[in-house]
Amino acid sequence: FDLVPELFAKAKERFGNKAKFLHDTHSRLTPIESAKLGKMLEPYNLMFLEDASIAENQENYKLIRHHTTTPLALGETYNTIWDCKDLIQNQWIDFIRCAATHAGGITGMKKIADFAAVYNVRTAPHGAPDLSPICFAAHMHLNISTHNFGIQEFVGFGNEECQSIF
Repeated sequence: FDLVPELFAKAKERFGNKAKFLHDTHSRLTPIESAKLGKMLEPYNLMFLEDASIAENQENYKLIRHHTTTPLALGETYNTIWDCKDLIQNQWIDFIRCAATHAGGITGMKKIADFAAVYNVRTAPHGAPDLSPICFAAHMHLNISTHNFGIQEFVGFGNEECQSIF
């Protein structure tokens, strides 16, 4: 945990200020640990700190938000606009990370994106390799039509047939 800022210092040194960096804690930290880490990472101007705490207790993000200006991202496991409503409305996050396969397709994602836009929350659709090329294509359509689009995660797909599409 305390080594993470050193890693970002080395990355900034090697790649400069034009590179955008993210850090995913995979919900393994307590809210206080996440707040401390976010504060320690402020000098490195991260695009966002992802899954800073568990998604089930959204009040954690209120605490984290009050202690750091590092942007926060969450939402891979959310299925509806109601799952992320409080996080967005209270501006406890900066990026919503739902996936079309979980959030009702393009229509569900568009509802979430439009609601998030009102609160200056950007989209960063989840793009893990376990999601299909169809899901990725849906994200691309959504991203083009969403003015509060932030970034698209793309890790790739696990087999050669899928890779040959790209």
